[in-house]
Amino acid sequence: KAGIPLAAHTQLLLAELTCSVCLDYFKDPVSLDCGHHFCQACITRCWEALSTNFRCPECRETFSQRNFKPNRQLRNIVEASRMLTMESAKEQEVGTVCEKHQRALDVFCQVEQTPICKVCHLSGDNKEHTVVPIEEAAEDYKVRNHGTVTKFGAKQLETEKQKIVSEFQQLRQFLEEQEQLRLTQLEELNKEIEKERAEYVAKLSEEISSFSSLISEMEQKFLFLTCAFHVCITSFQKQLETEKQKIVSEFQQLRQFLEEQEQLRLTQLEELNKEIEKERAEYGGLCKETGCGELHHCTEGLWIPCNLLGASYDAELYPSRSDSLSAATVTLDPDTAHPNLIVSADRKSVRWERKEQDLPNNPERFDSVLCLLGSEGFTSGRHYWEVEVEGRGVCDVGVARESVSRKGDISPNPEQGIWAVQCSEDWYWTPTTPDQGTPLSSSCAPSRIRVYLDCEGGQVTFFHAGNGDPIVTFPSASFAGERILGNEVLQGHVIMSPELESIFNLVIFH
Repeated sequence: KAGIPLAAHTQLLLAELTCSVCLDYFKDPVSLDCGHHFCQACITRCWEALSTNFRCPECRETFSQRNFKPNRQLRNIVEASRMLTMESAKEQEVGTVCEKHQRALDVFCQVEQTPICKVCHLSGDNKEHTVVPIEEAAEDYKVRNHGTVTKFGAKQLETEKQKIVSEFQQLRQFLEEQEQLRLTQLEELNKEIEKERAEYVAKLSEEISSFSSLISEMEQKFLFLTCAFHVCITSFQKQLETEKQKIVSEFQQLRQFLEEQEQLRLTQLEELNKEIEKERAEYGGLCKETGCGELHHCTEGLWIPCNLLGASYDAELYPSRSDSLSAATVTLDPDTAHPNLIVSADRKSVRWERKEQDLPNNPERFDSVLCLLGSEGFTSGRHYWEVEVEGRGVCDVGVARESVSRKGDISPNPEQGIWAVQCSEDWYWTPTTPDQGTPLSSSCAPSRIRVYLDCEGGQVTFFHAGNGDPIVTFPSASFAGERILGNEVLQGHVIMSPELESIFNLVIFH
């Protein structure tokens, strides 16, 4: 540009022809997509440890691939500039110092036609050559070459001038192209930034609008749920009050019904007692003449509540602890126990668990009824043992034929081969047929029951183990010669409490 010294132009040219990595003239210059130029060796060394995300060392722009192109035009400009610089330097240094001996070039070798120092003439290959002082050789050279210099000097200077002007024009064109390229790239980058900013603002506005709609919708739902909750609570309270009144009414009706049934049963028992007393009076003599065996035959399947027999019951039918009869050893058979029943290690007690055990379904095991049998069986003689019931629930205690059904639903009654008494915390019950039973007493049931078995007499009797009072007897049980086993049953009507894992325990005493 006008007004700028040639030295400044030269410095600017040198700066543009210098690699920013090695800070030297470009060697095999290459161009990146961002418009910057580097030596091929320099950019290769910068990227040799990378496999992706190749960055420009100058502007830090990232490229996905290792991509650069050789710039031949820039290489030519660099070479021309390098040559001009070297020639200028040589012109300043020629005729001053010997490069080999660092001595003044004060003689001229006529054989080699070059200036040398005296050391070169005396010790080197020029020792035998003819030399003259440098000043004399210069004068001779001027005289001989004056015409040639005069003839070709102007033309050579013009050629060099045109060459320099052409190279600078190329350099100026290159710089203008680079300037235009950079400006275009900056403009495109600015447009891209503006576009991304507009897209981001639009997306952010859309998300804000979406969140506002969502918040509004959630507020409406919350308001609706709050109102619905109050409505449901009010409705539930009304239903609860209605159900409460209904339950109170039903329990009043049930209480009235139970009172009526109690009165009816007491009346029936009173009539039955009178009938029994009458029959005892009529057939008392007959019993003494024919013996108990005939009476047993006549009353097959009959159970007798012992409290109806009065104080005159036969002591042989109901032995007490003071008798010489010793207690039988009875243990529980775990192979017959339902999977929900857990037998203790000593096989003297059993308890119910909510979780069913993983046990083999062998033929001896009860699979539907919460039941198990004793291991010992009896076919003759008289025997007794005691059973203690703990916890809350309903439990059947008694004896059973060895052939009693183990699979499917069964009822603990004589028709099924089971003679048992049901007991809970406050009542007794004896199942007489599969569909019905008869209450025995409204007094508190004992926690410990004595079971008495007479194989020859065909009878099963149950006692209150605490005071020895009889509970009930089956005077004419039909054993048919089978082995009789101890039996414990927990029916499906057991009162189970959710907060209790173990509803009951059975403990065998002897």
